[in-house]
Amino acid sequence: MVEPTAWGRQTFLIVNYACMLIVALLCLFPIVHVFAVSLSSSSAAATGQVFLSPVDVTTKAYQYVLDKEQFWKAITVSVYRVVMGCSLQMILLVLIAYPLSKEARTFSFRTAYAWIFYITMLFSGGLIPAYMTVKETGILNTIWALVLPNAVAVYSVILLLNFFRGLPKALEESAFIDGAGHFTIMWRIYLPLSKPALATLLLFSIVGQWNAWFDGIIYMNRPELYPLQSYLQTLIVDSNINQMMELSDESMQELSDRTLKSAQIFIGALPVLLVYPFLQKFFMKGIVLGSVKE
Repeated sequence: MVEPTAWGRQTFLIVNYACMLIVALLCLFPIVHVFAVSLSSSSAAATGQVFLSPVDVTTKAYQYVLDKEQFWKAITVSVYRVVMGCSLQMILLVLIAYPLSKEARTFSFRTAYAWIFYITMLFSGGLIPAYMTVKETGILNTIWALVLPNAVAVYSVILLLNFFRGLPKALEESAFIDGAGHFTIMWRIYLPLSKPALATLLLFSIVGQWNAWFDGIIYMNRPELYPLQSYLQTLIVDSNINQMMELSDESMQELSDRTLKSAQIFIGALPVLLVYPFLQKFFMKGIVLGSVKE
């Protein structure tokens, strides 16, 4: 095989970085555009003058959104949902993935349990049975209606158990020889070695919990119980006639349905954008979950 020259490697790096930069800019474009629209005047947004920078800069849209009591109630519900939902999901994820990562001779019913979880990814009871289950368990119109139905993420379980199976078996065998039990091994060996995988799955969980909107509309009968995304969905989909009627004639010159929606969308996406940089180093390592085998 012919070894690439230094010039060839440098050319490849330049082309590779250029392509990645273009992809990154394409991903950032919608966010920057929405942010620019949210800071622009009503006339500039309506006439299509806004591209990547605000026109006639104004913060009236953010002031209007942040002054609404319902918006802060929805934020509180979403924060509770993310904290409770992600905590429960990660605990169950580890407790399920660890035994399923064992071989059949160690855990006799491993294959049967694995198939039970896998089938739930292929088949679902449907919306009506799910709603009836939530209603009959008495958790309708409570935070548990948003947390419990999504407590077990089967896809994440499969990813994590494959990651566990890729860890060196010698570490577990050495711990058994020293008298450690399964919980000790899981807590002191598996979890510290799985930080990249757990951080990646935690990021998936945070994004999933924060962006979910449909279950909030289905399981919550009162708008004040909506999480943020459900609340924003009702505002974005509806015509917002009542919302626009609340604005004074002076505000109508600087606000419009489009600028208000853009401000709401950007605020809704902002928490995830702030969390991602702190998990990025783990995400880059954990993105190859289960690819390394002993």
